[in-house]
Amino acid sequence: MSSDWQRLVHGVPIFGGLSPETLAQLVDRATPHVATIGSYFMREGDTGTSVFVLERGRAAVLKNRDGQEHLLGHLGVGDCFGEVALLDFGPRSASVRAEKPCSAIEIRPSDLLEVAKRDMEQFAILHMNLARELSRRLRQADDRAFDWWVGGRPEAPAYDFHVN
Repeated sequence: MSSDWQRLVHGVPIFGGLSPETLAQLVDRATPHVATIGSYFMREGDTGTSVFVLERGRAAVLKNRDGQEHLLGHLGVGDCFGEVALLDFGPRSASVRAEKPCSAIEIRPSDLLEVAKRDMEQFAILHMNLARELSRRLRQADDRAFDWWVGGRPEAPAYDFHVN
């Protein structure tokens, strides 16, 4: 694993608590992706079975309604996306489009299976981290829905995909 990736993974919540060996295994097996401005990492409704971690750039998270894309938020270096489809193998719930030149790694179920084969505890930690990320985002969505429902903010701010 390169020193750039070693620095990056320490700030990525889904990698928290994983051993250096597991991190190296995941990064070494991951598929690199490059996206130019305006290109998509994924589109809402596509079949999805992987999670991405943004290594460089900035991307927009978009949701389609009545044929028009609406901005939900932005992703930056170290942010993960696509984790819902990794866990439930359902269609992508949103689109992610590069706003700046981007590079990311894609982690597939086969990569996770290799972690499980080598160390079930590390596999469990990774899944707990994914669940925590989903829970954090669900809390944000609940807060936004509540604010809208009580009329506190008719134009609720975009999601904060970054961990504070």
